Amino acid sequence: MAKIRRLPQSVINKIAAGEVIERPASVVKELVENSLDAGATRIDVAVAKGGIEFIRVADNGCGIAFEDLELAVASHATSKIGDAEDLFHVRTLGFRGEALASIAEVSHLRLRSRTPDSDSGGEIYVEGGLVRSLAPCGCPVGTVVEVRQLFFNTPVRRKFLRSTTTELGHISETVAKLALAHFRVHFTLTHNDRPVLQLPAAAGLLERIAALYGQDLADSLIPVSSEDGPVRLYGYVAHPAFSRPNAKMQFLFLNGRAIRDRNLQHALNEAYRGLLTVGRQPVAFLVLEMPPEMVDVNVHPTKQEVRFLDSGRLYSQLLGTLRREFLSSDLSTRIPAPTPEQDGDSWRSPHDPEKVRATRQQIVEWAKGELQQRLAGNLATGSETAKAVSDFAHASLYSSETARPALRSGETIAPGEQRAEHKRDLATAVVELRSAGSGASDFGQTTESLGRKVEQGAHPELGLGSEAPAKVLQIHNRYLITESDEGLVVIDQHALHERILYEQLRQSLQDGPLTTQQLLIPEPVDLSPVEAALALENKELLAELGLSIEPFGGTTVLVHSYPAMLRHMSAGDLLRSVLAALAEGRSQPDRATLLDSILHSLACKAAIKAGERLAPEQVRALLEQSRQVLHSHHCPHGRPTMLVFSREELDRYFRRT
Repeated sequence: MAKIRRLPQSVINKIAAGEVIERPASVVKELVENSLDAGATRIDVAVAKGGIEFIRVADNGCGIAFEDLELAVASHATSKIGDAEDLFHVRTLGFRGEALASIAEVSHLRLRSRTPDSDSGGEIYVEGGLVRSLAPCGCPVGTVVEVRQLFFNTPVRRKFLRSTTTELGHISETVAKLALAHFRVHFTLTHNDRPVLQLPAAAGLLERIAALYGQDLADSLIPVSSEDGPVRLYGYVAHPAFSRPNAKMQFLFLNGRAIRDRNLQHALNEAYRGLLTVGRQPVAFLVLEMPPEMVDVNVHPTKQEVRFLDSGRLYSQLLGTLRREFLSSDLSTRIPAPTPEQDGDSWRSPHDPEKVRATRQQIVEWAKGELQQRLAGNLATGSETAKAVSDFAHASLYSSETARPALRSGETIAPGEQRAEHKRDLATAVVELRSAGSGASDFGQTTESLGRKVEQGAHPELGLGSEAPAKVLQIHNRYLITESDEGLVVIDQHALHERILYEQLRQSLQDGPLTTQQLLIPEPVDLSPVEAALALENKELLAELGLSIEPFGGTTVLVHSYPAMLRHMSAGDLLRSVLAALAEGRSQPDRATLLDSILHSLACKAAIKAGERLAPEQVRALLEQSRQVLHSHHCPHGRPTMLVFSREELDRYFRRT
């Protein structure tokens, strides 16, 4: 039997380094986090050969005193916590005291630092965990850490590193995340003396997003914000048209720390359900702020995963915030006109600099004031209150001449944005008023009702305008072309009808079992052995969907009823569609997701098909029904149902401006 013995400190440090330092990007992350904790306002990162040969991080932070330099590179030495209780009140990015020791154990590390109250600084040089020199030196206030020959004494780890390009990509992503979380700090990144990132201090998160990922993406972002007790959530999510094939553009920050959380990522994807096609991922930049005692950041060596005190409440807050914002936003797919840069001409840019929108808060505060003023004196009876709110909602949502808050000199609301902003901010005002309360017993119910009207689509979809179009043209028996208040709309008849059917089915299911059509003579349906077993196994679920079945011998079942809404489909086709969705969703964890998948399938099968000629009354009914459902701008599978060309965009295409 092998004898138990204590490991040498060098081996312990190498084990810790293996947990914390995975690749050059890990070194950059730990060093930059130390710089941020030191209060730096500028951080310069320089690497060579993907960081494998050289990494340098320089900052203008508070520095390290000369007498503390040797302790700074020792294992589990830190100035950020004093006792175990401090682990539950962590307000810094680093706190374990492992980073510098782990890096120094597997590299040649040189650290120079000076504090503001010292006339000179100090330099320490560590090679493979052994201090080789420690001496005073001249240097500016702040800290410079140079790391050379990473993993020189752990060749197996070095062998697993990727190409220079791949490692540089990981470093760039790391710096980008830290720069997003700390947008007021000036960041630079150079590789082989060539600039990769130049990020001056930004006034806000959106400005930093534009600097990193382009103005087009920044312009497409939808601001989100909510507060739940001490927890604040804010940030931006992108229009579905800016989705990605993976989740790399999903950023979640907690108290300045970039984290990963499967629960919150699931909430994000759930909010986008039905707005993205299969395989696409949403783009999001979300920030969480909460007291440190509500989260445990000490559950992962790299501190990228955390444990929340109430993860379910955070899930609901994120999902509810995004859904509320989406329901009050115009998510129609718009076709942008070519810009002067794309066309090489000198005609006017789509974004005129003099058109500065009123801030969201201006409109919210105005809307709240208007509601409160109109409700003043009317709180005695529920009917008068309801009338005041209803009148204001109607004026705000439907009138093209709706009053607006006074703007500062030179400000205007750009064409095509007034109704979208008004609708969104009215919804926000209603929600805020509802949260604030008013002292009248029926006021909460009244504003709740108005909130539902705003959120559930009891208003015209922006893409189609406020009134039924006078002219509609069907082309190729596939698309409908019509005019709107804004310009021209091209509609995919199948996708739009699919969304309408899905929402109607979903709403009916929420209200109880679907209304069924009883068959005078039960219809026998022959199934495969797998389908028959699946049907009988899920008999109760099928009944909930309006399909009443019973075995008839062998692999044949009798259908006694089916959803009245889908009466034009044959019972056999309907049953097989449901069973196909059930088979695909066997591995899905919850019943709600499974039902949703089935409704998607049913809506798709029952919807008007591309190539189907529609009578004028069918076209009118389709467009009218689209105004009564949620998210009519996308089908349940995430494809756009309509493309909107504004008059302004058409004028630019034809060079009329």
